[in-house]
Amino acid sequence: MIQQIKEYNRLEDFLRSSLSSHQVVHIAMRSNLISEGASRLGSALAKCINLSNLTLYLQSNYISDEGVSGLGSALAKCINLSNLTLYLSYNSIGAMGASGLGSALAKCINLSNLKLDLRSNQIGDKAASGLGSALAKCINLSN
Repeated sequence: MIQQIKEYNRLEDFLRSSLSSHQVVHIAMRSNLISEGASRLGSALAKCINLSNLTLYLQSNYISDEGVSGLGSALAKCINLSNLTLYLSYNSIGAMGASGLGSALAKCINLSNLKLDLRSNQIGDKAASGLGSALAKCINLSN
């Protein structure tokens, strides 16, 4: 069966969609200043119980440590998630956010493919190393 890709460019459109039916979702909200919206997005994603493939384009949104940690916690609730692409470059993510994201993604037990773009944030070497250590706990991760 071919899975239909659902694409969203506005947070409100995604929030009004049939969340539990989504399997493949692409959300593109570049430069939409959704720092506060990151928690709303996370809450909605946690309800996507059938989600297996997710691509989030969230560059240049001033997403903070708290926002990215909340987003990660929500993704950990997507138990069927196997393919995840996160474009989080040019935000306001620091060491605490990277740590929270890593800890949350380590709980994604079915995750097999991950693409993570965190460039141009405020994540230092130590936090980057910690993120790598957390991701090493994803035993099914192959890419």
